[in-house]
Amino acid sequence: MSRIIYFILSFFIMIGLTFAGEKYCFNCHHKYKIGDKKNETYDFEFDLKTNKLSVKVKEQISRKDTGLVSYILFENNKILVDENRKSKYRGPYPSHSIGKSLVSLVTGYAMCGGYINHTVFDRIDYPTVTGTLYENQKLINLLNMQAGDDKIVGQRIYAWDNPIKGKGPNVNTIPIKKVMKKYFKGVDGLEPGTYYNYSAMTTNVIMNYVIYKTGDDWNKLLHKIFVEDAKVAKRVYFHKTLYANKTGNRKSGEYGRYSFYADRYDYVRIANMIMNHWNNDSCVGKYLKTMYENRVDKGHGDYSTSKGNHRSAQSYGGQFHFDPIGLEDRPILMMDGAYGQQVVIDFDNNRIITAHSVERNYDYYSLVYVPLGYKVQPKKCGERDSMGRVIECPNPA
Repeated sequence: MSRIIYFILSFFIMIGLTFAGEKYCFNCHHKYKIGDKKNETYDFEFDLKTNKLSVKVKEQISRKDTGLVSYILFENNKILVDENRKSKYRGPYPSHSIGKSLVSLVTGYAMCGGYINHTVFDRIDYPTVTGTLYENQKLINLLNMQAGDDKIVGQRIYAWDNPIKGKGPNVNTIPIKKVMKKYFKGVDGLEPGTYYNYSAMTTNVIMNYVIYKTGDDWNKLLHKIFVEDAKVAKRVYFHKTLYANKTGNRKSGEYGRYSFYADRYDYVRIANMIMNHWNNDSCVGKYLKTMYENRVDKGHGDYSTSKGNHRSAQSYGGQFHFDPIGLEDRPILMMDGAYGQQVVIDFDNNRIITAHSVERNYDYYSLVYVPLGYKVQPKKCGERDSMGRVIECPNPA
C-alpha cells in the first residue's frame, strides 16, 4: 500500500497541477531548448544605487513571507537595483503567463520574417483548428484574447485561464490536436472580438499556428530571437505539451505551450530587446506598436495599484497589458505571471523592472508602481479610486 501512496504522491508532485496554473516543475515536460548553456551575450553596466527603493527591495527580499526572490531595475542601459535570494527556483526562473507575451513577440518575428504572409487583421489558415470556434479567426482577435472561447475555457466565466470549464483538465498539458478534437470540435463560440477573455488556450493556438507556419524553421526562429537578438547568456526554454515521463520528445509537430523559463538577467535582456525594437521602429517594433494601437478595454473595472500588472493595467493588446491606472499618459508595456512574476517596460524613460517571486505577497506598489513615476492624485466625488470604487459625493446640506 505504501508503494501505491508513494506513486500517487509522486505523480501529483511531478505534474504540480492547480486550477490556477502549474506549480514550478521545470523537468515535468519536454522543452524547446533555445541556445547553449553559455552564449555570446549582452553585458550589463552596473551603477547600483542606495536609496529609498533599494532599501525597500532589500527589506522585501530578506523576508521569505513576501515571496520575492529577485528584483532588477534597469534604466538607461544600466542596472541600478539588483537583489535576489536563493529559492526553489534552481536554475531558470518560470515566467508563467509572461510566456503568453513572449509568444506574441515570437509571432511578430514570424510575421517580419515572412513566415506569416498576412497582417494581424487577416484570418488564420490553420488546419488543426478546422471545425472549431478558432477556425478562420482574425489573428488580432486571438492576440487580444477575444476569441469567443469564453464558454469552454478562460477567466471571464471560470476565473482560471487554463482548465476546461474551470474544472480541468489543464489545456497546457494536452497537445493541441487532441484538445481541439476532444473539447472544441463542432462547438460554436461567442462572437469573436466582443469580450476580453483571458484564456491559455487562445495563446496556445497562436503559438502552434506559428509552429505550423514556420515548419522546419521553428527552432531557427527561436534562436534568432533569443540568442542572436536578445543575446541571452544562458539557455532559455519553452515547454511542450508533452509529459517527460509519458511521451517521447518528438522533434516535429505542434506541441507548443507558452510556459517559458530563463535566467533572471536574461528576462532583462529580452525586455531590453523589446524596448530597442520599439524605440528604433523596426519591423518588430511596428508590430508591437500595432498591438498597442489596437488594444482593447479589459472591461472588468476591478483595477488596483497594489495587486500586480494584470490588475493595474486597464487594457490588453497582443498578449501584453497596457494603460496602468494613473499612468495612461505614456506607453508602458506590462507582462504578468502567476505567483507575482512581473516585467515592465517604460519606453519613454528607457526603464525596465523585473520581479520574480514564489508568492504574490510582496509590496508591488512600492517596488513596481512608484518607480514608474506614479503619484497619488486626489480624487473627486463621482470618480473611481485605485480599486475601481466610485467615490461618494457628500449629501447637500
